[in-house]
Amino acid sequence: MKQIHEEWRYEGATLEQVYDMLSDAAFREQVCEAQHVVRHDVTTERDGDRLKVTVDQVQSAAGLPGFARKFVGEEINIVAREDWLSPAKGDIEVVIPGKPGEMTGTAHLTEDPQGVTETVNLAVRVNIPLVGGKVEGLIADMLVKALRTEARVGASYLA
Repeated sequence: MKQIHEEWRYEGATLEQVYDMLSDAAFREQVCEAQHVVRHDVTTERDGDRLKVTVDQVQSAAGLPGFARKFVGEEINIVAREDWLSPAKGDIEVVIPGKPGEMTGTAHLTEDPQGVTETVNLAVRVNIPLVGGKVEGLIADMLVKALRTEARVGASYLA
């Protein structure tokens, strides 16, 4: 199992502004475009303080090593689901449909007088004999790049 811990700041933002951004399908689509995904579908449902987000995206596997491409194919379908029970905490689940493995964790937003910190903790598990650890590492690297892209797009969105 591979652990991911990422943290970034939205200087000058309020918790409400960041939560509104996360619930905006247009923001999620900007993130997909910045990640250069092949295609994507974004849905957001907000009911008071409850927010559900699903980002179903397809990425090219062109940059992956040969053993990983054998596992995923020429394209990787990644489905990320976020379930925010409050503006401060969300549960995250990321799956690659039809492939053995899971990525689960949480996102936390904390506000202070200077802005908002977003903290994401994820555990990546891939159940494939012999190469599971290598695949976990590749998936973890992809997730970290995606999270950092989201943070960069978020900073521009809020500016």
